[in-house]
Amino acid sequence: MTPEELKKWRIEKGFTQHDLAEGLGVSNVSVCRWETGVRAIPSFLLLALETLERRKKESAEKPKKEIKKGKEVKTNGVYSKKTRPIRH
Repeated sequence: MTPEELKKWRIEKGFTQHDLAEGLGVSNVSVCRWETGVRAIPSFLLLALETLERRKKESAEKPKKEIKKGKEVKTNGVYSKKTRPIRH
């Protein structure tokens, strides 16, 4: 993979340099250096990118839950009463 291909992949898949770095467990600076050709792209990167892409796709397919205080909420066709919002 070339630096240009890495940058193109990142942009097409909707990752910022920060997102990609976080997903790979490296610094933003590392991603920037790979994309500009200052540092060689590690051999494991292609496999890691495939894994990140799969995880992102899986998380996008999960249903989103709408939670409102003291109201019934429909999630996946099921109504349930929520008394408190979930805070993360």
